[in-house]
Amino acid sequence: MKKGTYVDGFVISIPKKSTAKYKQIAKEALEVWTKFGALDYKECKIEDAKPKFVNFTFAKMAQTKPSETVWFSFITFKSKKHRDEVNKKVMAFFQKKYGDNMDMPFDMNRFAYAGFKVEVGM
Repeated sequence: MKKGTYVDGFVISIPKKSTAKYKQIAKEALEVWTKFGALDYKECKIEDAKPKFVNFTFAKMAQTKPSETVWFSFITFKSKKHRDEVNKKVMAFFQKKYGDNMDMPFDMNRFAYAGFKVEVGM
């Protein structure tokens, strides 16, 4: 990611039994975000959950239960302004399709999100 781009990042605890449903939602989200201009979209399932010499893991941060797994996801944009423009279109799309009743297969109270300006990158 080159300097000056913008990234929305997410950390989510997904129930293992809901992995297939979450992947289905993520595939639709990939299509929608890229349709409206996102540069990149990734959904990453944790593999190395307890690396050596690390005390504060993603699982601790996300309060992940034994029946859940951690996902780290990110979407890349040209800038924060571009992110805002794309997300406005994406949210309108999902609002029109699902209204206020989109059933998420995880606990939204433990859904961590933030926007980040890329400071160092390729």
